[in-house]
Amino acid sequence: MRVTVCELSHEEDDFQENWDQLIQHVRSEQSDLVLLPEMPFSPWFAASPAFDPEVWAAAVSAHDQWIDRLSELAPVSVLGSRPVRREDARLNEAFAWEVESGYHPAHHKYYLPDEEGFWEASWYQRGDGSFRPVDVGEATVGFAICTDIWFFHRARAYGQAGAHLLAHPRATLRINLDKWLAAGRAAAVVSGAFCISSNHVCPRHSKPDLGGMGWIVGPDGEVLGLTSREEPFVTREIDLMDAVDAKATYPRYVAD
Repeated sequence: MRVTVCELSHEEDDFQENWDQLIQHVRSEQSDLVLLPEMPFSPWFAASPAFDPEVWAAAVSAHDQWIDRLSELAPVSVLGSRPVRREDARLNEAFAWEVESGYHPAHHKYYLPDEEGFWEASWYQRGDGSFRPVDVGEATVGFAICTDIWFFHRARAYGQAGAHLLAHPRATLRINLDKWLAAGRAAAVVSGAFCISSNHVCPRHSKPDLGGMGWIVGPDGEVLGLTSREEPFVTREIDLMDAVDAKATYPRYVAD
């Protein structure tokens, strides 16, 4: 399977150019699957501590419009997350989009920060706590939206459920990219799955200064590819059987 990760500007003026470049990349690389950043289709609204219903509604509407445009990436399968309202709850919903089946929800972010630049618990509610993998093409995928990645028992459970991939859409700061990569590598090791991550990037150093660096990490924590300002899209061929085989090796086989 050929998987693509990316870093996309969260500034509207740059996003369309990034999108056009991503379309060209996945076509030239013959990608099978692409992961987008966390809630990529609107400015990062959680930078403000005060919930604004008009801003929330605009973000939901923007994502509705862009979900309809995911077919521009076809036949690639697309993973990501988006703001939604489900009944009376505002949620951050992970999704998978496929050519034949279209959009389907996969997970709701559960672990919500509430601090400078990331007032997420003030903007939306946590999900129901279910972390169930979904099938996307030939791959079984477990979602860990941004902060979800730090709760490694969830990654281990995904591995025990047979996940080949941990999909980690995120919005994280430039100053702590090494810390986040360490989390992605650790999650891959405890799950025995590939960990793929895509991030927002702020080329003009707006606040918060989201720092890019998507990655593809192997089941033993090996870094297979990193995005950068110079290379904002990275594609690698991965063998899903490597994730199957990893489940039988240390530390995955050790009983809880």
